[in-house]
Amino acid sequence: MSKKNAFYAQSGGVTAVINASACGVIETARQHSDKIGTIYAGLNGIVGALKEELIDVSQESTDTIAALRHTPSGAFGSCRYKLKSLEQNRAEYERLIEVFKAHDIGYFFYNGGGDSADTCLKISQLSEKMGYPIQAIHIPKTVDNDLPFTDNCPGFGSVAKYVAVSTREAALDVASMCATSTKVFILEVMGRHAGWIAAAGALAQEQEGDAPHIILLPEVAFDKEKFLARVQQTVDDKGYCVIVASEGAQYEDGTFLADAGSVDAFGHKQLGGVAPTLAKMVKDELGLKYHWALADYLQRAARHIASATDVEQAYAVGKAAVEAAAAGKNAIMPTIERNGTGAADYSWSIGEAPLSEVANVEKFMPKEFISEDGFGITQAGRDYLEPLIQGEDYPPYKNGIPQYARLKKALVEKKLKEGFDV
Repeated sequence: MSKKNAFYAQSGGVTAVINASACGVIETARQHSDKIGTIYAGLNGIVGALKEELIDVSQESTDTIAALRHTPSGAFGSCRYKLKSLEQNRAEYERLIEVFKAHDIGYFFYNGGGDSADTCLKISQLSEKMGYPIQAIHIPKTVDNDLPFTDNCPGFGSVAKYVAVSTREAALDVASMCATSTKVFILEVMGRHAGWIAAAGALAQEQEGDAPHIILLPEVAFDKEKFLARVQQTVDDKGYCVIVASEGAQYEDGTFLADAGSVDAFGHKQLGGVAPTLAKMVKDELGLKYHWALADYLQRAARHIASATDVEQAYAVGKAAVEAAAAGKNAIMPTIERNGTGAADYSWSIGEAPLSEVANVEKFMPKEFISEDGFGITQAGRDYLEPLIQGEDYPPYKNGIPQYARLKKALVEKKLKEGFDV
């Protein structure tokens, strides 16, 4: 059997370590040159395949590929483009397979969250039916940490570290000024349906009573009166109150506190800012001076403070994806398996899960990780989170600024005449 080429693409919101997975894919594929030919990457994710805009990764030097390991964001370009179902738009999937066939691509590595796992599975299934089988391997990535079967998701550990550190530093600022200035500080973090990132704010606490004093999770129905009472009590006791709020905080009926009234490219509700919504409550009901901050892209792009554990795991799942493909496996996702029972004896290894069970399943914070009052986490939650932020893996610096990979992104010549509207 002649060797086939490989296609790699990045999907959805990027992370501080998604390029470490790309590095793992490319470096490992180069080691399997007996089975894998040219490695292509999609310019701007799966859109690059639909438009036949393929980056020839062989044009990038060994040093540049190695530098991806310490480079944040999506080096090849990502996209928020959800392929419709096979029934709704079979033409999209047929176009992908047509492009893969034209460029002799037999391996498809899709680096993303739940939606991309679903796409990966569909391509594997349809390619088989069309007589051009493609080995499709999904590489887990999401700061939301909500993919099933894997203990945690690459990208999450670094966001968790950023949020914990930022919460501690901001809390020190507020504490130093609260006698005459700000009494309430609110940090809004990502997490639409699952509160993993907000929960990580609790890692800022070293002693009882440390900030954050309130954590708002999507898994716990928001009670305005209970929230305001806790804020006032905390200010009375400590002089200030620090809150970490998930963007997906919601009322008991499922309405988001910050529902902006529109939807994004994936059909998800567009959220309009839970922090200013909470700040207005604090001002209107309690009359307290406040400040709020939106971690936004900063939390997921902060490679300078990435978790070494996260970097290692991101690289490992990229490497494992290629090894699985080289071994003839198909329609699977490498997973991270936790070994040990607590934070003290933490270790991990790589496993795998079938894509048929991964696609479109979200993993939420378990009840045993959430404190009884709903405003914090338990020791079990801390034992889960703490190992994921361990270790520092600083990028190289020059003139005081981190140095990141710059790719040529040389596109290969198109072989299909007709274009494709995306």
